Amino acid sequence: MLPAYVLLDLETTGATPLVDRITEIALIRFENGQEVSRWQTLVNPDTAIPPFIQRLTGIDDGMMANAPRFKEVAGELLDHLEGAVLCAHNVRFDHGFLKNEFKRMGIDLRQKVLCTVKLSRKLYPQHRSHSLDSIIQRHALQCGARHRAMGDVVALVDFLRSAEVELGPVAIAQAARELLKGHTLPSGIDAAILDDIPEGPGVYLFYGDNQLPLYIGKSINIRGRVLSHFSGDHASTKEMRISQEVNHIEWIETAGEFGALMLESRLVKERQPIYNRQLRRERQLCSWRLATSHDVRPLLTLVREEEIDPATLGQLFGTFRSKRQAVEVLRQIAENHALCPKVLGLETGKGPCFAHQLRKCKGVCAGKEASELHYLRLQQALAAHRMKTWPYPGKIGIHEQNPLTGQSQLHVFEHWCALGSVEDEASLHHLASARADLIFDLDTYKLLLRELAKATANIKCLVTGKPMMATSI
Repeated sequence: MLPAYVLLDLETTGATPLVDRITEIALIRFENGQEVSRWQTLVNPDTAIPPFIQRLTGIDDGMMANAPRFKEVAGELLDHLEGAVLCAHNVRFDHGFLKNEFKRMGIDLRQKVLCTVKLSRKLYPQHRSHSLDSIIQRHALQCGARHRAMGDVVALVDFLRSAEVELGPVAIAQAARELLKGHTLPSGIDAAILDDIPEGPGVYLFYGDNQLPLYIGKSINIRGRVLSHFSGDHASTKEMRISQEVNHIEWIETAGEFGALMLESRLVKERQPIYNRQLRRERQLCSWRLATSHDVRPLLTLVREEEIDPATLGQLFGTFRSKRQAVEVLRQIAENHALCPKVLGLETGKGPCFAHQLRKCKGVCAGKEASELHYLRLQQALAAHRMKTWPYPGKIGIHEQNPLTGQSQLHVFEHWCALGSVEDEASLHHLASARADLIFDLDTYKLLLRELAKATANIKCLVTGKPMMATSI
């Protein structure tokens, strides 16, 4: 498959590399297609193994009495890895644990990696699942020690052999090379930085020759997204120009995708990067405000973004990028529902409206329709465009946690406005008790609306302190 590669699997006390520890390591090293070494060891994690992990793996606390600690086997492990590509099923997991164990020893592990999940997906795109259990079943493999490190490594070896028989060794090698294909970095970027960029959610910032960012982006995998900018296969002129001009990269990790979306939106507005045209372009948000009484004229008033009071958002209809768009949409609504353009404020002058002369208005302007009935029909016609009333008694927090890093964030909102994100109780208390000027932002409104619609959103009311259902919106 590759000149030198190591198939490796770990068993651990949990799923978070910063908190949990390795309990078992197994690997088989191949050079020029031949197995050259096979090694496995238990590892004392210096902590209790959770009962469900014991049941899953069969590794219990009693087996750790004479097991070496990681620092005692680290040298031998490095010898097996030297000069080889580290291959594992969901390699982010195993590589993350190894990097953190070596980091505790003051060693910065830099290893080329290849994910066998991605390899299986590339070789067999017709299949939906590429979990190890699915691969074992699909290829009729025998695995007598599932969820033990060496048992899973042997299953991967058998999978690669089965794939070679079905597809040929050339196809396997080509797929592996494509997954390992290097990225052409800009001359000002040190290749070593790529090992430092995290693979979790967050925001990245590209800089050129000054302190103003060229581009700000977000991803659930910062490293993968950054590398995609330098793949050499640019989908647009903008992508090509960014890759040519960038000479410095920064990133900010978040606990989840929602936090990354919110942070990207805020940073783009604050820093105005030249290549974020869609988010940074100036716009004049408009919305229609409906009169509270049927006899007010005109019934609708155009409200601009800076005039919007977030606390009364439920009285507004539509989010339009310009006055022209707002008027065009309202004209269409009036025509579709036989409403009076003059009463709505779309037409001036005395006497009945022009639409009434064409029999496209039911005649409220000519005394032929009760104004109360016209008002009711207008409310019904606008219902689909009504902006959402804030459904909570005060501030809420949306909680996110990254299972790989343990990072936890609570994003705080009030009346559709973002107040900030916190990672500890002290900051939360300060934010929850502080008075803030509520400034409406359309992007925040849409992002929050989408998040609250998810049944999985973890919402907490900061007034009552109680969790709330996401579906209440």
